[in-house]
Amino acid sequence: MFGINGPEFILLLIIGVLVIGPSRLPEYTQKLANLVKEVRRMASGAREQIKEEVGIDIDEVDWKKYDPRQYDPRRIIKDALLEDDTKPVSAGGPAAAATAVDTKPKAPLRVIERLAEGEAAPFDSEAT
Repeated sequence: MFGINGPEFILLLIIGVLVIGPSRLPEYTQKLANLVKEVRRMASGAREQIKEEVGIDIDEVDWKKYDPRQYDPRRIIKDALLEDDTKPVSAGGPAAAATAVDTKPKAPLRVIERLAEGEAAPFDSEAT
């Protein structure tokens, strides 16, 4: 808590009691108790508001799933590269389809048209 260990906290507590004095100690203790109650009430209200707006309970969220330390880019790339490209075939499908992998490069889907020498490029005045 704020880099303060146990013995330092006890020393600060003793100094605080000596500075406040025994006559005002019950008053400040009551103020501290009220502050703790108010903070708890605000935290509970925030939890209820999140549950209302998001629709889930915070206690039910699996926070380990969202931990960014679990995502190792090297492992993700390695898994993607070593992933088997064949898809499982249903029991009724032909066995040859499971082993057949198309390794031929495919023809381009789009044909690029070139303009004739000296021809102006098309211009659309409404597109600019």
